Amino acid sequence: MKKILIVAFLFVAFNGLNAANVSFSNDGGQYHATAEKMPAPIGGLAALYKKVHYPDIAIKSRVEGKVYVMALVNENGGVDDVKVLKGIGAGCDEAAVAAVKSTKFTPGQIKGKNVKVKVALPIIFRLK
Repeated sequence: MKKILIVAFLFVAFNGLNAANVSFSNDGGQYHATAEKMPAPIGGLAALYKKVHYPDIAIKSRVEGKVYVMALVNENGGVDDVKVLKGIGAGCDEAAVAAVKSTKFTPGQIKGKNVKVKVALPIIFRLK
């Protein structure tokens, strides 16, 4: 029975949504949940991770983990807003938000037209 429910949920989750009509509102703008071409950091995730500053308090406290953020990427590839979905504290959440806000993205596209898209990103903090 569990397998049937999981399969049904996955079918609805992946096939029941049309990228062109699923959107979320944020202060007068429509942000799509998916797009044919999703936004990506210019220079890749490596370029984004170079902008992440590991907070001193997190280093001293030996805090490691992933901060999950949601970025609202506009049709020009700029970041309009960033929210922490799941944080780890010790200044890492703020460092992740600052890094994403300062990153330029390739714009998302639907039918060849640039659109506003929500993007979830993991920012990894790992001590060497």
